Amino acid sequence: MTSAAPAPAATPGTTPSATPAIAAIAYHDGEFVPLERAQVPVTTQALQYGTGVFEGIRAYAQHDGGLAVFRGHDHYLRLLRSARTLRIEVGHDAAQLTGLTAELLRRTGSTGDVYIRPLAYKRALLPGTPPGVQLQGVSDALSINAFRMGSYTDRGGISCAISSWRRPQSDTLPVRAKVTGGYVNNALAVDEARAGGHQDAILLNSRGQVAEASTSNVFAVIGGRLVTPPVTADLLEGITRDTVITLAADLLDTRTDQRDLGREDLLQADEVFLTGTGSEIVPVIGIAGRTIGSGSPGPLTTALMTAYHDVVRGRHSRYHHWLQAVGSAEA
Repeated sequence: MTSAAPAPAATPGTTPSATPAIAAIAYHDGEFVPLERAQVPVTTQALQYGTGVFEGIRAYAQHDGGLAVFRGHDHYLRLLRSARTLRIEVGHDAAQLTGLTAELLRRTGSTGDVYIRPLAYKRALLPGTPPGVQLQGVSDALSINAFRMGSYTDRGGISCAISSWRRPQSDTLPVRAKVTGGYVNNALAVDEARAGGHQDAILLNSRGQVAEASTSNVFAVIGGRLVTPPVTADLLEGITRDTVITLAADLLDTRTDQRDLGREDLLQADEVFLTGTGSEIVPVIGIAGRTIGSGSPGPLTTALMTAYHDVVRGRHSRYHHWLQAVGSAEA
C-alpha cells in the first residue's frame, strides 16, 4: 500500500518515524553510480507512455544480525515475466538480478530495513524507428535503487473505501504484470479514498467482485475460513499473498479458499486484511463506513502478522530459503 497511516511501535531494524533515506548509490545503465547520475531524459518512452515494469522488494534486519533480502528471486522472476509482456529485454536472469541487488546494498552499507525498487523500461527509439506508441524498435534500460524503510502502516488497523474506480480487465490491460502505466488506476482510487477520510481503497473488477486494494491483495475471514479472490479476479499475484497462504497452511493449519468475493462478503466478514511487500500485513477494521468484526485486528490476522514478521527476520529456519543474506562489503 502507499498510504502512510500512523506509525506503529518500532520493530528491530525499522525507522517508522523517519523520512525514508534514499541510498546514495543506484544501479543504472549497467553500473553502480552516484544517485544523482541515475537520471533519464524527458524523452524517455516509459515516461511518455507508461511502458515500464517494476518490483518492490524488502530486505530485513535479521534477528541474529545482518541483512537479508526477502523472496528477491521470486520478485525478479515476476519482473522478468512482466518485462516479456512489454518486450523489454532486462539483460539479466533472476539470479543475476538478486546478485546485483545484494551488491547494491553492500555498497550502500545498508544494515536496517530497506525497500528496493528495480525498474525496467523502454528508453528511446532505435535508428530507423518512426515516432509513435510502440514496443518494438525501442531500446531498453534497467535501474535499481533502494531506500531505508521500516513498517509504515498502522498495525491497529485501517479504514478502506470501496472505490468507484474499477480494476481494469485483463483484456484491457495486462493486470497480472506490474506495469508502471497501470498504476494511474491505483492512484486515482487512493486519491478518492483519502479525500473521503480513508487510508486505502479496495477496487472491484468489471464483474463487481473484489479485485485488490491499491497496492495490496485482499483477504477475509468468513465463517472461520480464510478467503482471497482468485487470480481470475483481475488482480496481481502478490508475493506476500503467496507467503500468507503458505504460512497459514504450514503454521496455523488454515487453508485458503480462492474464490470470488463481493463487497457484501467483506462488510460481513469476521476479519479483513491486506497483504503487500510494502505494507506487509495490514488489518482492515472499517470499510465504507462499516465496522469490520469487532473493530480491531482479529485473531487470525494477528497470528499471521506475528508469523510473517518472525519469518522475514529469520526466526523460522523452515523458511530460510526465502532469505538471501546480503553480507558485508568485505565479503
